[in-house]
Amino acid sequence: MNISFRQDLLKQIDEVARTESRSELVREAARMYIERKRRMDAVIESIREIVRERGITEEDVAAEIAAVRAERKQHRS
Repeated sequence: MNISFRQDLLKQIDEVARTESRSELVREAARMYIERKRRMDAVIESIREIVRERGITEEDVAAEIAAVRAERKQHRS
């Protein structure tokens, strides 16, 4: 597999990879990315399930956001 990097990113990779190889750094970065993505996908799916179970609509979410923003604005004044 070949991967191309911008020169500035490659420089940063080389700086971090002084104690290990570029390959190991990229492998570890890929592992971390995949694990983070799996966790985020699980969180998003949990939220979707709660939304479905509770019948929450986009309008409900927008109203809640507006209420929180109004409360924050009131506290700042």
